[in-house]
Amino acid sequence: MSGLQALDPRIERSRQRVLEAALAELGAAGYGAFAIERVAARSGVAKSTIYRHWPGKLPLVADAFGAFHRQQAPDISSGTPRERLARIVRHVAETVAGPPFSACIPALIEAAERDPQLRAFHLRFQAEARRPLVAVIGEVLAEANSTADADQLASALLGAIFYARLMTAAPFDPARADDLISAVLGASRAE
Repeated sequence: MSGLQALDPRIERSRQRVLEAALAELGAAGYGAFAIERVAARSGVAKSTIYRHWPGKLPLVADAFGAFHRQQAPDISSGTPRERLARIVRHVAETVAGPPFSACIPALIEAAERDPQLRAFHLRFQAEARRPLVAVIGEVLAEANSTADADQLASALLGAIFYARLMTAAPFDPARADDLISAVLGASRAE
C-alpha cells in the first residue's frame, strides 16, 4: 500500500488484518488452493480492496511474509555476538514451532517445487532473512579466531530447527537454542 495510505490508522488496521488472514489462509489451504476470496472473508476486507493493493496471491503472500518477518524479528542491536546468536536461534525456533508460520512452511516448500515464481520469492526471502544470522555467526567466529564458514554453520543451525518441524513429531524446543549453538559451533572448532 502506498505511503500516504499507510498514514491512515484504519487503512493500516485493514492492511494488517489482510496480511494475517493471508498467512492463516496459506497455512490452512496451501498455496495451490490459496484464494483471495477466502482471505477477504477471513479479514473482513472487501476482495476488490485486496486486489487494488495486491494484484494476486504471490504479491499478497510475499507482503505477508515480509511484514511478519519485520514485526517479529528479534532485537539484535545489543549484547555479545553469542547472546545475539542465541536470540536469533530462539526466535527462529519459536517462529517455526508456532502459528501462523509453522503451518505455512510445508505449504511454501511444496508449492515452490511447482511454481517457479514462488520458488524465486522463497529463495529471495530466505536469503534475506538469514543475513543477520550469518553476520552474527561471523562475529562469533571472529572472536574465536575460527576460519569456519558462517554460511554453512547457519545452514546447520537452521537445518536442525526445520528438520525437527518437518520431519519429527515435535518442533525444536527454543529453550535448547544454547545447546544447539554449542553443538554446531563446537563441531566447527573440531575440524
